[in-house]
Amino acid sequence: MTEIFTFSIANQYIGAVAVIILVALALVTIVVIKRLGKKKRAGRAAQFGGLSVSKKVLEDQHLSSGFVLSAIENGVVMVRSDRMIHLFNPAASKITGWPADEALGIDVQTVMPLFNQGGQPVLPENNPFLKAFGSKSAIKDSNLWLQTRSDKKLPISLMVSPIQEPASNSVNSVVGVFADIVKEKEDEARRSEFISTASHEMRTPIAAIEGYLSLALNPKVTKIDENARKYLDKASNATKHLGTLFADLLTSSKAEDGRLANYPVVIEAGEIVEQVVEAGRFNAKKKGLQMRFIVSGEQERNQGQVVRPFYYIFTDPNRFREVLQNLIDNAIKYTSEGSVTVRLTGDNSVVQIQIADTGPGIPAEDLPHLFQKFYRVDNSMTRTIGGTGLGLFISRRIIELNNGRIWAESTLGKGSAFFINLPRLTAAKALDIQKKQASQISPFDPNRPI
Repeated sequence: MTEIFTFSIANQYIGAVAVIILVALALVTIVVIKRLGKKKRAGRAAQFGGLSVSKKVLEDQHLSSGFVLSAIENGVVMVRSDRMIHLFNPAASKITGWPADEALGIDVQTVMPLFNQGGQPVLPENNPFLKAFGSKSAIKDSNLWLQTRSDKKLPISLMVSPIQEPASNSVNSVVGVFADIVKEKEDEARRSEFISTASHEMRTPIAAIEGYLSLALNPKVTKIDENARKYLDKASNATKHLGTLFADLLTSSKAEDGRLANYPVVIEAGEIVEQVVEAGRFNAKKKGLQMRFIVSGEQERNQGQVVRPFYYIFTDPNRFREVLQNLIDNAIKYTSEGSVTVRLTGDNSVVQIQIADTGPGIPAEDLPHLFQKFYRVDNSMTRTIGGTGLGLFISRRIIELNNGRIWAESTLGKGSAFFINLPRLTAAKALDIQKKQASQISPFDPNRPI
């Protein structure tokens, strides 16, 4: 089922690429026709921007841009740098509920309000249409919800590609291709329900096996020879790994269908980051690694001492801690010598946490896939260390659920760095949210979510 769903979403993106090519063809047709005017053109094809257009396409009315765009089943939107919609095909009208003549000339964020899986509006800096203006490649997302004109919310897959001007290489327009993926999401929900049920049912027998193996390895309870102890140790480790796998499967299933518990409150990011770093020092020391925690930013001096700035964020502290632990544990696991450095910094609007290591690095071709479910870099070290391939997937879902962004950068042979960006709150805003939350939920309220 996992492979079927992944293939289905992949097909959406393959289709989106094909649509973008068709849109480009349609736009090129318009430009070429304008350039040719009523003049006859010798030869069999016209060239524009590296794309060949046959004379038949230029002359055949049924292959004109209007027919091409009308025939496409995916929604197609072109947005200029003023954020206004300048192209809106019939499929886009059908999905959004906006007639094309009304959508043209309106801000894309008004016609196509986007929401993340947590039901929160996608911030402008995370909006694929706006991000594409600063990108050299297509931006893809299959975890968005579109609010239609009738206020109905639909799950969509979206690919937005920048259109570079041939003369200046600047991006003044982007083309977005989107599709309604209600059916795919329903299939995903059924699959998630099965995984969730199976994982939950398996946790009890796995816990029982772990308990019995623990007793068998306890010298006060049983007496066994070294060979038997060695085999039982391996069985115990394998069982723990299996337990972790089922726990991760359960969490990833909840993350996919929006059931992941997330109770955001105002926290000071530096406090939790420092706690997780301190907890990781023991494992780093065992491997002979240096563990460093660096705070950058608008530091102040108070009576001769450097006082670090406060970085307030609005997130679930337990989920935030879970992500940090996963990234720091990975950095330690995959680094054989050198150091792991955790850096906390930020500006007026963003808090950034960077976890950098001096490990083997990650091949460039693997970087775009790191946060996909079950994806693992295939090398001798990963095969030796093991893992579920779910940690980074879960981390990405948690960060995105809290309006953040997570990504990785790496140079093969020199190490890797993982980055987390989360919206920063001013001290005044943090205090205001705390007061509102305190007035809404009493700490002794029996209905308070746990």
